[in-house]
Amino acid sequence: MRILAMDSSGLVASVAVVEEGLGEETTVAEYTVNYKKTHSQTLLPMLDEITRMTELDLNAIDAIAVAAGPGSFTGLRIGSATAKGLGLALQKPLVHVPTLHGLAYNLCGTDKVVCPIMDARRGQVYTGIYKFEGNEMIALEDQMAVSIEELGRILERYDDEIVFLGDGVPVFREALTKRIMVGKKISFAPAHLNRQRAASVGALGIRYYKAGRLETAAEHQPDYLRVSQAERERKERLGHD
Repeated sequence: MRILAMDSSGLVASVAVVEEGLGEETTVAEYTVNYKKTHSQTLLPMLDEITRMTELDLNAIDAIAVAAGPGSFTGLRIGSATAKGLGLALQKPLVHVPTLHGLAYNLCGTDKVVCPIMDARRGQVYTGIYKFEGNEMIALEDQMAVSIEELGRILERYDDEIVFLGDGVPVFREALTKRIMVGKKISFAPAHLNRQRAASVGALGIRYYKAGRLETAAEHQPDYLRVSQAERERKERLGHD
């Protein structure tokens, strides 16, 4: 089985090819960029480079796994549009991988409680709470958009050490360590695991594919979890009027 995976849900753009053979998953190639260029500038060139370097015939893939949200509204639309276009052109199914599932899967196998946090602005984070039993990931609290204070209250239920990762860490690290999580044992993922990776999306994509969790390119829609800033401002203007 061969999966093409992509993640443009946050600051990072990432593309990977992940295969399964003889019961083992292998990352054939991964291209990740965390730089100031927009995903519309980077995603397709990265895909082109990976297919060239691995001599990959895109017709030979089984499915396209895409990090489907939550995250940056623009980033999600770019990733979803790219995946939908490829799915339609190649007549391949899509695998809808929740962004925070993919991010948490970076730490597959840890015995800690995993809490990915993405900066959702306005004092909120996109987050979830996960635990691993071997290579199986269990969602203790699935994807949500909450304030960092509310997340702290939710995490009070868990006694195990909690490891944080994601682009929300540099924004909220001081608040977590000095105010919100005082008295709790916490840690932070290392640099090579603390951002979105398409290889993790692809590995989950293989598992979801085998479980029959597929959709057509026409069916695919991103999960935003909340309305965009433009929509909020429009509602506020209508309310004032």
